[in-house]
Amino acid sequence: MAALQNKTALVTGASRGIGRATATALAEAGAHVLVHYGRSKQEAESLAVEIRGEGGRADAISADLGTPDGAALLAKQVRSIVGDRLDVLVLNAGISKLARIADHTVEDFDNLFATNVRGPFFLVQQLLPVLGDGSSIVAISSAVARTVVGKPGLENPSVLAYASTKGALETLVKHLAAILGPSGIRVNAVAPGVIDTDMSNFTKTEAGREVALGMQALKRLGKPEDVADVVAFVASGAARWITGASIPVDGGSKL
Repeated sequence: MAALQNKTALVTGASRGIGRATATALAEAGAHVLVHYGRSKQEAESLAVEIRGEGGRADAISADLGTPDGAALLAKQVRSIVGDRLDVLVLNAGISKLARIADHTVEDFDNLFATNVRGPFFLVQQLLPVLGDGSSIVAISSAVARTVVGKPGLENPSVLAYASTKGALETLVKHLAAILGPSGIRVNAVAPGVIDTDMSNFTKTEAGREVALGMQALKRLGKPEDVADVVAFVASGAARWITGASIPVDGGSKL
């Protein structure tokens, strides 16, 4: 199936984990994929080579979306490659922090919101000239935007600030969907639960696995591909009547 044949797509934070799996899925669906990375140059370029080796089209591009001018710099690169049309924008790049509330700093808070909220906001703003009727924006949110995980308590670590960024991102999705809908641009969120990635320390311990499996209806850890396949669907024309939604991909967590 080539649901995105002759389409262009940008995936931010695509060098590893969910972003990497998403870039691969979009390429397999026929899209020319721009593989964005912040610092993981080798991984991003190897993915682009891998996609091209399978007969697909891909380019690796870099920008630090946590900086004030990061979104504008990335958008400039994207426009130079895709010309006047970007069909799919996947807002995946993000950072997290697990800590007691007392151990969060102002710098932590500002960095989280700069990368996870400000970056997506201004990237959409800067790319509006190349988004149009039929384009799809998909933001990678999280189950923690809507539910509290772990064991709440002042002395227990939590993802409180990170969760707040994902709540803000989901609010942004709803407003963008309303604003851009008349232009034929769809905006949705995909909200993963616990996903087994290289960067997920939570899944690397037996205790963490037990917590994850205990709150899920489906008794296995989620994989990046589980999320990527949903993103590819939402980005495609098959989801043409879906906008402003947040779609859980969490194995039935907290039912």
